[in-house]
Amino acid sequence: MVIARAHPNAITDLAGSLSPRPTLGNTLNRIRHLSHRYLAAAHLRDRLEDLPQQFQHPQIRPWQPLPWRQVSADQLQGIDRATFCALLKGTIDTEAPIQGYTATSRHYLQDLYPAMAEFVGGKVNGSGTPLTVGLWEREEKRHTPALIKLYTLLQGEPPKVTPHPARPHRPSTDPHGALYRHGLHRVATEYGATCLYLWMMAYTTGPLQTVLAELLMDEINHMTKFWGFGQWAYPDSGLGKISRTLGQSLIQKIRHPTASSSLIHTLRRMMAELAWDQWSAANRVALIYSFDQVMKRLWRWHRTLTPAYLNPLFGPPMSQFKIQN
Repeated sequence: MVIARAHPNAITDLAGSLSPRPTLGNTLNRIRHLSHRYLAAAHLRDRLEDLPQQFQHPQIRPWQPLPWRQVSADQLQGIDRATFCALLKGTIDTEAPIQGYTATSRHYLQDLYPAMAEFVGGKVNGSGTPLTVGLWEREEKRHTPALIKLYTLLQGEPPKVTPHPARPHRPSTDPHGALYRHGLHRVATEYGATCLYLWMMAYTTGPLQTVLAELLMDEINHMTKFWGFGQWAYPDSGLGKISRTLGQSLIQKIRHPTASSSLIHTLRRMMAELAWDQWSAANRVALIYSFDQVMKRLWRWHRTLTPAYLNPLFGPPMSQFKIQN
């Protein structure tokens, strides 16, 4: 547990106590406060139990009215504007190709779990032309405009967006195994986004922090749904299976250094995108602590995801959502 004395002139916001001159201890306490506030077990359970309802009657998670006119650079605390805007730019470039991410995930899901495929990527006709937009895409596609607006308000000019191409679907003779590997990558991406937005909230206050809170809640909502659904679809997925999958990814990267399909490659690219080399040592320690705190909360919740709990939500695995041949 991180303990730091509250400054007599400290203010309180969504992340708890904020000292006028935040120390590393104050920042870590704020990260811990945020993880308890937004990743409570009851909230994670509610977000997962919401998924079957979204299969039947998809409803976008509403955002509260955002105080855009009150956002300013003086709401940054413990991080300089140049570094914050650089990581905003990297986040924008990563979030931007949402339609590509959607198409890839839908391809992996559509023959095995068409209800989840529709939740992610909507409906398509026989030639693959989209007929409707999936709920996941609808919620995710509002992130890039929000981030661009934040960047513009803080930097004084809009960013030059250079989105990265989404990794395409690769046909496999083992579609169930391919979906597991893709799903692990998708969960890891949502987890990384959750940790990053939570970390950003610890370094902000006021209206700027309020905007970031909506992004964080979207990512937690999506991460929880993908994680829980994945545990239902792959009840044998434990640390051993995950470790073997990650080990195979590492071996693939060693054998094929130019390959772009590994989690290792994704992590390395993300650190470059988020201007990691500009971060202070305290900023880096705080992000690592964010990863730790979020995972602790998730792992406690994960242990409750038993077949006895999941099957009444989604039915017996590989039956309700699988297309019968």
